[in-house]
Amino acid sequence: MNSNAPKNDSVEDKLVAARTWLIIDKPFLGALVLRLPLVEANPKWCQTTATDARSFYYNRAYIEALSFEQTKFILAHEALHCALSHFARREHRDKRRWDLACDLAINPLLVADGLKPAPDALILDAYKDMTAEEIYPCIQENTDEKPMGQHLYDQDDRPHGPGEQGGGEGGGQGEDQSEGGGSHGESDFHAYGAPQPPPLSALERDSLHKQWQQRLASAAQQAIQAGKLGGSMARIVDHLLQPRLPWRMLLAHYMTRAARDDYSFAHPSRREGTAILPGLHSQHIDLVVVLDTSGSISDGEMQEFVSEVNAIKGQVGARITLHACDERLAQDGPWTFEPWEEIELPPHWHGGGGTKFTPVFEWTEHQDRPPNLLLYFTDAKGEFPQREPSYPVLWLVKGKEKVPWGQRIQLN
Repeated sequence: MNSNAPKNDSVEDKLVAARTWLIIDKPFLGALVLRLPLVEANPKWCQTTATDARSFYYNRAYIEALSFEQTKFILAHEALHCALSHFARREHRDKRRWDLACDLAINPLLVADGLKPAPDALILDAYKDMTAEEIYPCIQENTDEKPMGQHLYDQDDRPHGPGEQGGGEGGGQGEDQSEGGGSHGESDFHAYGAPQPPPLSALERDSLHKQWQQRLASAAQQAIQAGKLGGSMARIVDHLLQPRLPWRMLLAHYMTRAARDDYSFAHPSRREGTAILPGLHSQHIDLVVVLDTSGSISDGEMQEFVSEVNAIKGQVGARITLHACDERLAQDGPWTFEPWEEIELPPHWHGGGGTKFTPVFEWTEHQDRPPNLLLYFTDAKGEFPQREPSYPVLWLVKGKEKVPWGQRIQLN
């Protein structure tokens, strides 16, 4: 379809034409946009666009000033906020910073998919391929930046989460009102100057979260069948729809697996015969735990990580050898802890220099036997050994850096 602006220059025609173009050329985004009825808002509260996860609200003068290409972008932008359930993922976070993080996560995806950003769209290459949760800690509390549209899901600075009490019946307004409301007809357009909608109750938010997950999966399936789901969009869809485990659970999984892989060749009892077969009867496993002390990891984060290792190691019978390393190993280390001993952070260590991961792996090569598992807590910004060791390595990474080998777990 021709992407030129429609001949009729009315705002309503521009929005409908932009939505139709998305449905045909970007079926994934188009299917999501179709779920949001178009509502002209009172300009006193809506200066640009807004969404409450039910409708797309717009300021007439703002849409008039956009080009046709930019109109497609702004429609997809608000729909993607809803499809990624940003309204359900804020939890304890500051609303303003969360809204900015969500914009910074969404806009690069849309640009990568070939859409032209609106003039006020926030796009920073540093946050490419990062989720809103990963971006949020990077945003300064006193930033002057503003999100592109208004996110009307909840009240300012009111946390929500598993223990929240929701007001009202909730379920009625959260039902899928856009099964027919997302059509191309004039019924999309409400009376001029629609008032600002109230925040979602907990029940409404939960209901809409489930609906948008279903819509996201359905839209992705349609786009895949049409061969029109871009790589960036495919990755974010997979990230949201696949079951995800917290890093603590993943850490426990790998430590437990390392313990089960540590076979003992002890003699069996007489009733089991005379053959010597491997069994899962080892007294302990040897784990090397390394803390990156180059300055990117705070003491509080290190303590949280060590506490988690403490909680797991007793269950699997792990002897811990603790190293601290920036560009070289700490002179006072390593520190060894038996399975029944609590790991404690050293009171002082040298740190704050550059980052090299090679010293730890060189140290392990000179030991009598390799560890059953090496855990490295780091931001992954440093010099890696060129050769992968024979034992398993688990990188617990704060930030977005990649690792050349081993298993990576995201900590943010």
